[in-house]
Amino acid sequence: MTAAEATGAPRVTATAGALSAERAIAALPGPREPAGRLRSVIEQALVFSGATLAAVYTPDTTGSALALVESAGVPRSLYGLRDTYPADGDSPMAAARRERAPLWLTPDALDGCPPPDQSRAKDISVAALPLGDAAGHAGCLLAVTERPGGFGTGEQDVLVLLAAALGGTVPAPARDTCPGDHDDAGSFGLAMDSGRIDADARLLALFGMAPGDFDGRVETLLAQTVPEDLPTLMSVVEADHMAIGDRELDFRIQRPSGEPRWLRLRGQVVADADGRTRLLGTVTDTSDLRSGVTDVTRVQRLAAVLAGTSTVREASQAVAAGLRGPLNADRIALAELEGERLVVTVLDPPDPELWPGTWRTEWRSEWPDAPLRAMPTLSAAIRDGRPAILEAGTPLEPDVAEVGPGGLAVLPLPAGGRTAGLCLIGWDEPHAFGADERAFLTAAAGLAGQALTRVRASDAEHELVGTLQRSLLPRRLPDIPGGRAVARYLPTVAGLEVGGDWYDVIPLPDQHVALVIGDVQGHNAVAASLMGQMRTALRAYAIEGHSPDVVISHTNRLLVGMETDLFATCCYLDVDMESGSVLCVRAGHLPPVLRLPDGRVDTVDTAGGPPLGVVPDADFPMTELVLEPGTLVALTTDGLVESAGCDIDVGIAALGDALARSDPGHLGLVADALLDGANRNDDVALLLMRYDGTAVRPRRAGLTVRREPHAVRAARDFTGRTLDDWRPGTDDTGTDDTGTDDTGTDGSDTGGARTADTVLLVVTELVTNALLHTTGPVRLDLTLVRDRLRVAVGDASPRSPVKPVATPWESTGGRGLLMVEAVTAAWGTVPVSGGKQVWAEIVTGPARP
Repeated sequence: MTAAEATGAPRVTATAGALSAERAIAALPGPREPAGRLRSVIEQALVFSGATLAAVYTPDTTGSALALVESAGVPRSLYGLRDTYPADGDSPMAAARRERAPLWLTPDALDGCPPPDQSRAKDISVAALPLGDAAGHAGCLLAVTERPGGFGTGEQDVLVLLAAALGGTVPAPARDTCPGDHDDAGSFGLAMDSGRIDADARLLALFGMAPGDFDGRVETLLAQTVPEDLPTLMSVVEADHMAIGDRELDFRIQRPSGEPRWLRLRGQVVADADGRTRLLGTVTDTSDLRSGVTDVTRVQRLAAVLAGTSTVREASQAVAAGLRGPLNADRIALAELEGERLVVTVLDPPDPELWPGTWRTEWRSEWPDAPLRAMPTLSAAIRDGRPAILEAGTPLEPDVAEVGPGGLAVLPLPAGGRTAGLCLIGWDEPHAFGADERAFLTAAAGLAGQALTRVRASDAEHELVGTLQRSLLPRRLPDIPGGRAVARYLPTVAGLEVGGDWYDVIPLPDQHVALVIGDVQGHNAVAASLMGQMRTALRAYAIEGHSPDVVISHTNRLLVGMETDLFATCCYLDVDMESGSVLCVRAGHLPPVLRLPDGRVDTVDTAGGPPLGVVPDADFPMTELVLEPGTLVALTTDGLVESAGCDIDVGIAALGDALARSDPGHLGLVADALLDGANRNDDVALLLMRYDGTAVRPRRAGLTVRREPHAVRAARDFTGRTLDDWRPGTDDTGTDDTGTDDTGTDGSDTGGARTADTVLLVVTELVTNALLHTTGPVRLDLTLVRDRLRVAVGDASPRSPVKPVATPWESTGGRGLLMVEAVTAAWGTVPVSGGKQVWAEIVTGPARP
């Protein structure tokens, strides 16, 4: 075929397609990257000309044949396109190269022509264009289209431009066969009906897999394909799309480093005698024909890393790591914009000695101390919102110039119509900024700005959540006599990270302590708010002096009355730290787990009631326990022992095993070990208490005072007998707490007498007030702990006594509380089970054992 048989070479006109192609050609890799430029030109041919296949042929080393060096588009086997053609033959490529003129072949002109022919695909048109070198012997660009009428004028203009752009830059084929037909190609056989694939070791190595790790399923290999290439690859290996014949496709897989690897699949579908089809072929590595990591890849990689950051510092570090290496920069600084100052979040490298002197003195949070308006370069970049690319030698203020004496990029970080901060990238040696690099910097700045805005909001949200959670839980646990308690709380990592788990340790009168743990249904602000209300209400009921079952019953009725759809579980323990006796009440919660002093673990079998907020008048039975000194009590919520993959019984058993191995002498370490590896899809609350027992047992005595004429005398007599027995304020030597002789001239115990007079005065005043101003029973309780004697008088009235501000001299009453205050170390009143208790403490000195 000659040029006369073709439609001729049209004159290149300035069509819209040609103008677009010209701009695309200007952005192509330079002549120093022939492989990358070749691939890019072929891809542009597909985009701007509407071709379904584009290929380039060049003379082999002997000059007797034209060999394929690159192709793109549909598998060339669809058109019967071979890897080599005789240089002096009748193929369109040979004819165009020989005549040094483009050939535009319609379907009719292709009849009887060597492949590509009509036997594989009907109604195709072909364009063959010699490459634009001076001698005209560089090779030929081949394009195939299935459009009716073939290539139009605009498409022809584009192909002429692209062919001219390849002149003199096409690499010669290494040998007569197509690149990719290497001796190290991996081979495979795929059964189309079952998806089972037989792959040799070389093919598995290309996919980064060892033979022993491969399960023989084609899906395992497809899973490593870059998502954008997967649909095309599926069309080759799926049975529904298969027809007998050759197949060829270039695709990418993702390497562990993050960079893609280009692979070329070449194969043939064959049918056996039973009609089953198999795809037999090879896979070769064609990455050497591709350019290195593209800027698009870098941007995609940076976007993927930024998507996983959750704090400002993490996002800043990701930007610095994603820019400094690819750009070979010497230093990068990221700073947030706060008002008129920049707050540095990351400096890379982090060593102060690698930064200019100004930076070494400003290595705190702000850079520099001068306001932003004192740095015109940065102010202008923020005001204009456009990157400033500053070549070496550009006049700059010293604080900025020293960051990049060989070149400096100042990138405003845009986010939602404003500037979130700045990124400064500096080079020490003169640096040339190419067009691709400028585009990459602009794209990276946009990603960084959006990420900083997102994580800043996330930081604020996390701080708000943390503040809310901390405000609803105890700030610290109180010191408890005869024991020690520690607690831990882990919020869920999903959602708002605030939940309804809570714990509390409540000191109670008479050396009692309440241990509480609970869980409100849900993981949101509503659950957290309800949790705060539950904890406050339960603490109030406990301090009022109610028994554990009454405390839980009152809390249950309160939750029912709130008309919420949520319920709560709770476990409440009232521990007598003197005797070790415990009253336990459960409301749908996990039972306590005890680690006994000998290391054995016991999950307490306690009676329980329903969750709070479900049944208005539910019963909550109490279970009595006794703790030995050295016992460790563990209360937890279900997040620690239950998950989607772990049954609650298994989790409780695992908790018991961990407690058995623990050292109760270090409660903090025990708590941390129990939470190690906890399920973070749910809240976790943990409360541990080690019961040691009190070193000194208080001495107690009590009397119910009857309402009769001699009631106060009966209370005084009872107090006197008790004091005679206890003898507070004296030791066995007959000396008082000052070390002087406390025996009077008549042999009386003056120190004990002074204490007794004070106690009798306080008892008289408090019991008299209770009898005069209240109704119902009156209870007198005396407690002696070391050198302090406590007098407590309880009655059925909730009204607290009021100390008068002033008492007229002629008044015969109203001075009782003033006298109590004068002779005691402290006094006060507490609500107790619907009434109150007025108490006073007297310092007695050492008591007789």
